[in-house]
Amino acid sequence: MSRYAIGVDFGTGSGRAVLVDVADGQVLASAVHAYRNGVIDTVLPADAGSVPLPPEWALQDPDDYLRVFQTTIPDVIRRSGADPADIIGVGIDFTACTMLPVTADGTPLCVLPELRPDPHAWVKLWKHHAAQPQADRINATARARNEPWLARYGDRISSEWFFAKALQILEEAPHVYERADRLIEAADWVVWRMTGIERRSVCTAGYKAMWSKADGFPSNDYFAALAPAFADVVDRKMSRELYDLGDRAGGLSDEAAGWTGLRPGTTVAIANVDAHVAVPAATVIEPHRMVMIMGTSTCHMVMAPDEQRVPGMCGLVEDGILPGRFGYEAGQSAVGDHFAWFVEHAVPASYHAAAVERGRDIHGHLQELAGRLAIGESGLLALDWWNGNRSVLVDAGLSGLLIGTTLATVPEEIYRALIEATAFGTRVIIETFEANGVPIHDIVACGGLAEKSPLIMQIYADVTGKTFHVSASDQTPALGSAMHAAVAAGVDAGGHATIEDASRAMARLRPIAYEPIAVNEAAYELLYREYVRLHDYFGRGENDVMKVLKGLRAAARGTRAPLDAAVPAVPALAET
Repeated sequence: MSRYAIGVDFGTGSGRAVLVDVADGQVLASAVHAYRNGVIDTVLPADAGSVPLPPEWALQDPDDYLRVFQTTIPDVIRRSGADPADIIGVGIDFTACTMLPVTADGTPLCVLPELRPDPHAWVKLWKHHAAQPQADRINATARARNEPWLARYGDRISSEWFFAKALQILEEAPHVYERADRLIEAADWVVWRMTGIERRSVCTAGYKAMWSKADGFPSNDYFAALAPAFADVVDRKMSRELYDLGDRAGGLSDEAAGWTGLRPGTTVAIANVDAHVAVPAATVIEPHRMVMIMGTSTCHMVMAPDEQRVPGMCGLVEDGILPGRFGYEAGQSAVGDHFAWFVEHAVPASYHAAAVERGRDIHGHLQELAGRLAIGESGLLALDWWNGNRSVLVDAGLSGLLIGTTLATVPEEIYRALIEATAFGTRVIIETFEANGVPIHDIVACGGLAEKSPLIMQIYADVTGKTFHVSASDQTPALGSAMHAAVAAGVDAGGHATIEDASRAMARLRPIAYEPIAVNEAAYELLYREYVRLHDYFGRGENDVMKVLKGLRAAARGTRAPLDAAVPAVPALAET
């Protein structure tokens, strides 16, 4: 008799579920639900007063997450024809750090009428970068105190992470902070809502909240040095009781069973992060093979048998991906978003019309045109920092750059330069790993970009000099969540004993591999050297024009201190 598991993957703009056979990983059905309120980055929804948001904010509505369960799980059960009695578990993965303040029973503060108009009561999405001042203080204080944990995060904590966002709530909305009984990752919150039990994951805590298996969280003295009221943030607002990946969080509650059509008591696995859960689902269970999850952003995951301190990485967590391994994370904050921005704001109508005429989407049309260009033919070079730099500079205050444009520059040339910039950024990450004791043998890519664009994959292979494989699943994170559900359910229920066993049984690669082409590798060397020069010039403090411009923008929009306090003085132009 077949046994099945469901994996639910919560992305930036939508959530998706897959129902899979735990024997071989075959996907019997999938379903997607787009978040009604999407990414909230300009104004709060109308029912919250349409309150305008400052730059760098990115929020979400937690009700959107519950609607994913309420729509996609019944849909995959119906489409597959599976008997709920044969579905042994549910696993989830989530973007991170995506966090929210809630009451003691898990009610999000943003659903309370008196707090709904307050932006700090809402979910702070992973790409919320408005906590940069708090992140700067977290880093400066850690350096001043010689905190040993900072090196595990590449010597810099990101504004995207948990304590920067929590400190922002405390300092900018102390009434929200006090009202919150718990501050929690959305990954752990949805598991709480499914089971009625608050159980937090070592993965979210380790990569996004400065926790380690050896030392736990930073000390209360450290948090007090940031703000006296922050001293007991872990004990008052969080939990020191954490659970391993593949553990059983609990059984499905009666309420959640009513939403989903599953049986009460069905196993729910401890939550995972969307990038990390994809690693075994991409067939990778051994060290020194990188997995790249390529979507709106890209996460670079690699495991090693030992601990090395790698500057500019997002995190290093023992057992953070698979047990018995040290899991390293790096990333790029905008990849698919990078290309989507260009298509939305800078591609003329004639190109869109030509794409329709050819029966292609606009990205496919631009990639066809860009693929005809020789390396260097565009005369362009870009820095891929449209949403800041996650690795290796860990600086959300940086912004994008495009150099070399002329009156003859056409859209496909810019599009190719943006692709190449993201490939150069990935090479910087790989070289940083390898220079610090973590060799990378080959790469497995997954996500929409890897599946749909041979051009992008070949450019990445040529730029990095590495072989790229592609995961066979078009829903790799969701498959990974289903695999963890099968492990949490256990062998007696028809699942698997370990995540390695689940990976061997359920994960596959596509038959194609992208090998670097020697002549292209050589052609990219000059461009890459120039990229590195720009990277270091604008990214390591020699020229802070990007931050000056962000300060000018913020001051002009009235969202910061007066202009002369926001940015360095700008000398007047000489009259001619």
